[in-house]
Amino acid sequence: MKLDGYTRLAAVVANPIKHSISPFIHNRAFEATATNGVYVAWEIEASDLAETVANIRRYQMFGINLSMPYKEQVIPYLDELSDEACLIGAVNTVVNQDGTLIGYNTDGKGFFKSLPSFTISDKKMTILGAGGAAKSILVQAILDGVSQISVFVRSVSMAKTRPYLNKLQEQTGFKVDLYALEDLSELQERIANSDLLVNATSVGMDGQSSPVPESINLPETLLVADIIYQPFETPFLKWARSQGNPAVNGLGMLLYQAAEAFQLWTGKAMPTDEIWQSLTEKYK
Repeated sequence: MKLDGYTRLAAVVANPIKHSISPFIHNRAFEATATNGVYVAWEIEASDLAETVANIRRYQMFGINLSMPYKEQVIPYLDELSDEACLIGAVNTVVNQDGTLIGYNTDGKGFFKSLPSFTISDKKMTILGAGGAAKSILVQAILDGVSQISVFVRSVSMAKTRPYLNKLQEQTGFKVDLYALEDLSELQERIANSDLLVNATSVGMDGQSSPVPESINLPETLLVADIIYQPFETPFLKWARSQGNPAVNGLGMLLYQAAEAFQLWTGKAMPTDEIWQSLTEKYK
């Protein structure tokens, strides 16, 4: 990669972020598409967020990606928000369009792109969890014409989740059904009628735990997805595969949300097949 006076910068901004795989993905893409850009990771304090966003304009950067805890905090510093970022209430990509800073959220698009030969339109989805990742998947599903969504959260989180879902219904006219994860008969019934089951919680990152009990039966055509990619196969995915179900981990979501951001910045398609190869070698 040749750096010169015309090289443009992109960055991922979070805390912590040193472990991020985004520089690996984007720098491979800059190289493969002969784009004069470089991508770095900036670990910053919350007090530096406004200044960091101002630097996007100052240095004529492509833009930035954001991870926790800045996806929501960045919004007041932006000029515009895309539809999905508005509905999710969080931004993972800022695009510098000739000095106008536009916030997008590419997580949901990235998630659905990662599902092999599956479209959510007119399908039913059950999703476990209601955090940031879950919201991006929910919103994208609604925008893409999903027919029904069941969200399961722990009963202690019900009261916290409901206002968001009510607001989403006001904004989109789509009613999401909310249930307690402890209600196993409801969970079984919803899963039995779903086309897609998603674990959008962090349960399983330890390689030991699963968000649902193994007594649940999966309908055979159900596609099962986990947003976790480390470990590469969570207990949840292992259990789904043991029942004969197709199962997908979160590495594709990571790659395709990056591809969406890359396209917004450069107008070029990221060579995802090539990068996917390197990623799976890295994480398997």
